[in-house]
Amino acid sequence: MGGGTAGWMTAAALSNKFKALGFDLTLIESDQIGTVGVGEATLPHIRYFNQALGIDEPEFMKLTEATFKLGIEFRNWGKVGDHYIHPFGDYGLPADDLDFHQLWLKQHQNGGAGRLSDYSYPIIAAEQGRFRLPGENPNEIGSNFGYAYQFDAGLYAKFLRRYSEHRGVKRIEGRIVDTTLDAETGDIECVKLDDGQTVDADLFIDCSGFRGLLIEKTLKTGYDDWSEWLPCNRAVAVPCESRGPLLPYTRATARTAGWQWRIPLQHRTGNGHVYWSDHISDDEATHQLMSSLEGPALAEPKQLFFKTGRRKKFWNRNVVSIGLSAGFLEPLESTSIHLIQEGITTLIELFPHRSINTLDVEEYNERMGLNFERVRDFLLLHYVATQREDSSMWRHFRDLKLPDSLQEKIDAWMHRGYVIKYEFGVFLPPSWVAVMLGQNLQPRGHDPRIDRFDMRELRQKLDTIRDETALQASRTPMQADFLKQHGGASSTPLATATQT
Repeated sequence: MGGGTAGWMTAAALSNKFKALGFDLTLIESDQIGTVGVGEATLPHIRYFNQALGIDEPEFMKLTEATFKLGIEFRNWGKVGDHYIHPFGDYGLPADDLDFHQLWLKQHQNGGAGRLSDYSYPIIAAEQGRFRLPGENPNEIGSNFGYAYQFDAGLYAKFLRRYSEHRGVKRIEGRIVDTTLDAETGDIECVKLDDGQTVDADLFIDCSGFRGLLIEKTLKTGYDDWSEWLPCNRAVAVPCESRGPLLPYTRATARTAGWQWRIPLQHRTGNGHVYWSDHISDDEATHQLMSSLEGPALAEPKQLFFKTGRRKKFWNRNVVSIGLSAGFLEPLESTSIHLIQEGITTLIELFPHRSINTLDVEEYNERMGLNFERVRDFLLLHYVATQREDSSMWRHFRDLKLPDSLQEKIDAWMHRGYVIKYEFGVFLPPSWVAVMLGQNLQPRGHDPRIDRFDMRELRQKLDTIRDETALQASRTPMQADFLKQHGGASSTPLATATQT
């Protein structure tokens, strides 16, 4: 139910995985209903989704006007004037099974070791606008990193529609105007469209966006409101012409009442301002966005309204909600498309055979609940790991009571730089390290096992890794040049970017 990124990602994955099992897969969408379509930045996991579908990367890059992404730059989050990059990859190289950041912490606490960022290949390459694919040995500098994409979400949906229809997915144009429930089970039997036809099914997947047409409007599943922790509730988005070099990272700049994104694509730059309407008017939020664009706007600003949180159940009876119908967490760390992917992957693992099993439904809801909660905690970390007190919004976060799960992470970090690890959750320890150190949360101590290292030996080891990181980055081509070599670039925008 519904197209867009969520609907066509789901259709593509199911048609690929279950094409030999002989069931019918139908997607209902209406051209009259627009999609949100502003989520253009992704996490590295999207590569494995595309690879599982057998998608050719250069073709995908060309048809979605995509660029490569090595991380996310954050400006003004710790303090006004601060900036750091959250990289997709490890820092340095581990030593004797100890995390590299622990070696850096000891050196830093004993006279300094420069920026931790200097030991990250994806950060140094990103800062210089460079990109190449990782090498084959993950234990070498220049190979121990991942990458994601920045693409046009509308073009990606069209790309996957062609893929899905080629594999037998039937698309029906129409709007759902009514549903019929089974009187005994409460399951949905069929949906009725505005042209009078009915569509019945055993399993319905709700990709209808914020409306939650089946999961909420029909089944009254309920919603956990997380505005207490993530109160930003509106956004305004607009594309503009690109200016300057083609950078391989997304940017998130903190404002007085929210934050602003910048996502560079081959043919344009995506921009948006996420904000808390209690602390700024819609007109002022739009003005701040439009006055900071790097080039002329290519469309009128698009206003979005939302409430952060999640469904009380992601899978209820014979309806699975995926995408915005399942919940919404602001796109500060590019998690929207990832949570779609998690929903699809988990559904495939627990897909019903002849009937829906209650244990599978409970497992699905448990896993997706953990994924949403841990993304919530990671996003909230950005707001509370700050020294800003220059506006009413930032002063609000100064005194906020945190979820126990996040407070435990911060306490463990502040004690000796330890990052609690999870089985379920997208962000690995280097991501937490990047944000906590990037926003000035300096641990009081370090892992005591580091003390067995001789300080001279430790300093020499760090210097070698830093120098090798800089060398490998300097040998990396500029992203615009690599895109041309990779065969997935549109010529005109890249030529403009290179000349600029």
